[in-house]
This record gives sequence, structure tokens and C-alpha cells, in this order.
Amino acid sequence: MSGLEIERKFLVHKCDGAYREMAYASSRIKQGYICSGRGRTVRVRIRGGQGFITIKGPSGNGGMTRYEFEKEITLDEAKHLMQLCEPGLIDKTRYLVKSGKHIFEVDEFYGDNEGLVMAEVELESEDEPYEKPCFIGEEVTGDRRFYNSYLRQMPFAVWRDTLSEEYR
Repeated sequence: MSGLEIERKFLVHKCDGAYREMAYASSRIKQGYICSGRGRTVRVRIRGGQGFITIKGPSGNGGMTRYEFEKEITLDEAKHLMQLCEPGLIDKTRYLVKSGKHIFEVDEFYGDNEGLVMAEVELESEDEPYEKPCFIGEEVTGDRRFYNSYLRQMPFAVWRDTLSEEYR
């Protein structure tokens, strides 16, 4: 897949496990970054026994839109490329939750990002309406603290106290 990615990102209420019950699928994801600088990233991901390499360009329009190119690679290739990654891997479980005509991807993080739960929804256009599921909280689109490439460098454990109690 390649082209523009338009997405909005949200925090999930801390005590709300509703997304787990509402999910129709989930998978464990481990990812690393070969390169992450000036808003451009090259990411390697292992998800459900499959490997992927993704290139993302800088964000525009408040962090909502950016160029993305993603290609499936073999699991063996992904494992080898992980060895080239910058320090700090991301480890999370992704839950898929249908809401209206959209799918919300809810990420529950582990390791130094334990306790952080975020949801994102991909849109066809920046002004496309969508139905928010009950567990959606504060919008954090464009806040780079919540980019995975940033979380590997500055994990949630370091700055979690800057968020309100309902999100830590």
C-alpha cells in the first residue's frame, strides 16, 4: 500500500477495557525503526508471523496527513532488519474495533510504554465524519509524544505523570 495516510489519534480511558470486549481481532506487534528523523521514518514490523517495511514522510495539517509506503516482506527479512534498528523497540497488542463504517485500531503498549493505550482511525479525507466508540478520550493527533518513533526514544514511563489521571 502506498499513498497518503489520513488518521486521527486518541487516548483511551484508563479504566475502560471495553475495547477488548468490542474487538473482532487482535495481534501482537513488535516494531523497530531503521531511521527516524525530521518527521521521516523507516519502520520494520512483525505482526502475526508476517513482516512489513514502512516508509513514512513528514506529517502535514496538524499531524493528520502523511505519505506512507508499506510493503510486506518475509518474516526472516523482518527479523534480520530488526537487528539494524535504532535502540528501543515498540511492543504492543493491537485490537480492531468496528464503529460505524470505520475500524479503530487500539494499541495497548508494553515494556517502558506500559499503561499507554491509544486508538486511531484512518479516514478517506481530513473532514470525513466518523462515530467515536465509547472508550475514546482526548484527541492527540499531531502530538509527537504519541508517535511510536518518539515512544521508542522517550517512553511513556518517563512522562506519564504529565497526563491526567484518567489516562495513566
